[in-house]
Amino acid sequence: MFQSFSIISLLYLLIFPSLDWGKTGHQVVGALADQHLTPKAQKQIEDLLDGASLASISNYGDEIKSNPKFRHLNPWHYINFSLDQSNVSTKKNPKGDVVMAIKKCIAKLKDLDEPKSERAFYLKLLVHFIGDIHQPMHVGRKEDRGGNDIRLRWMGKSTNLHRLWDSQLIERHGMSHSEMVQDLISLSPQVIKEIQSQPLETWVAESQALAIIIYEESPTNSSLEQDYYSRYLPLLKMQLQRGGLRLAGELNEIFR
Repeated sequence: MFQSFSIISLLYLLIFPSLDWGKTGHQVVGALADQHLTPKAQKQIEDLLDGASLASISNYGDEIKSNPKFRHLNPWHYINFSLDQSNVSTKKNPKGDVVMAIKKCIAKLKDLDEPKSERAFYLKLLVHFIGDIHQPMHVGRKEDRGGNDIRLRWMGKSTNLHRLWDSQLIERHGMSHSEMVQDLISLSPQVIKEIQSQPLETWVAESQALAIIIYEESPTNSSLEQDYYSRYLPLLKMQLQRGGLRLAGELNEIFR
């Protein structure tokens, strides 16, 4: 069962030889992106956000969920389909999904005729949704709502698979978002460029491939302990790093 994860880990180490998230995870993605912006992009983003950092607004997409005005955005945080299908072949949710949402946010930001308030709104959403799409359970199975219906025991307490990957693994790491950014592996400019050049469909396929492994190793009613955390921490950090670098890449392209 663990062999598939070992293969993924080995491939990651070969490719990167220097080897929705909860609140901290989104802040990591935003803070890392802040570090990889071009000066031109940084200036335009600061103007749009009135000086706020990407890390500070990274949870906006979740913070507005309780407002009935924004309930229609709830499906935009994920894309769930059978794991034997691809995003290209699956029937799309008419209410939208995270892939559609990212494309819409980018289009809004590129439209200079949009008012500042509108562009700032979609910038905040883009930061959040790019974080979400790199959380494997946001590309999980439709039938269990991305792991929400997979009941587990985590460190002796009841939880579900989605919540475990959204926040509890990161909480177990015990670092602030700024500490986690410093704890990520150092990548060469060439590797960073390769990560940023991969299209949106690749992001979905990567998360789906990881979701398949996670489902296999986290069956319903599993009792998961420290060994699970130790195995999956490198994968979790890999996804946070990919999300932050790709967010920066998209923003640098938008705000050229």
